[in-house]
Amino acid sequence: MNPDLPLDQVRTLLAVAEAGTFDAAAEALHVTPSAVSQRVKALEQRTGRVLLIRTKPVRLTESGQVVVRFGRQLTRMEGDVRAELGMSGAGEAHRVPIAVNADSLSTWFVPALSRAPREICFELHRADESATTALLREGRVMAAVTSTAEPVQGCAVRRLGSMRYLACAAPSLVERFPDVQRLIAEGPVLYYDDEDRLQDAFARRVTRGRGAAAMRHRIPSSEGFVAAVVGGLGWGLVPRVQAEPLLADGSLVEVRPGCSVDVPLHWQQWKLDSPVLAAAADAVLAAAADGLDG
Repeated sequence: MNPDLPLDQVRTLLAVAEAGTFDAAAEALHVTPSAVSQRVKALEQRTGRVLLIRTKPVRLTESGQVVVRFGRQLTRMEGDVRAELGMSGAGEAHRVPIAVNADSLSTWFVPALSRAPREICFELHRADESATTALLREGRVMAAVTSTAEPVQGCAVRRLGSMRYLACAAPSLVERFPDVQRLIAEGPVLYYDDEDRLQDAFARRVTRGRGAAAMRHRIPSSEGFVAAVVGGLGWGLVPRVQAEPLLADGSLVEVRPGCSVDVPLHWQQWKLDSPVLAAAADAVLAAAADGLDG
């Protein structure tokens, strides 16, 4: 394996990964598809690894993800250098792709965007907090809000705080199931998506292993989830900051007062000496200090 990675070949692989096909990458790079293919093959020979599965669209192998992540980091560093040298155009935006979970996006995370410098252009990728690290490994994002404390290779981790959830239901549902154990075990329950394990974990905790009912409604929207709980469709775990005003005005009832669920959240980002990424991280950490529990 040749240890050198020619930058034109790395950029070509990145273009193929982003475009999805050799033809589309060739159009973006203003070269022929044959030239794109030759560069990718040359890079695979240099690394001694298969980097692409040549389907439509192409799929990166694990080795390909490593090289593409390097390509994206290189692009970010080049942008920072241009900015520091005054080579960037006036008002040019600095793109920062970030993975964030839906509940954070609907509560504390958005204020972070307004704290950041105006020249930062955020590109948010919504994913479950347990799955955002996959986007980091693939190099699709520069940073992520995640429940994983173990750093992705090449990333640094800082704790943000905890997202506190309260088990809530509409008063009408509580009237149907006045006994808490029966409500949790037999009443209809809501869940966000197939990655959402919160309701089941809470149910096992309250019912001593019995778990939640089979009557389940999948609501893949943070705002829609809360609206469904308020509407009496089922009980569910609602972020504290969303639940408190609804509990105060009687729209919701806390199913088991004092029995909350805390999900620790962390900030993972590339280990780059990037002023733009540092500014974004500072804004997120400040917003988390205001919006999350300790």
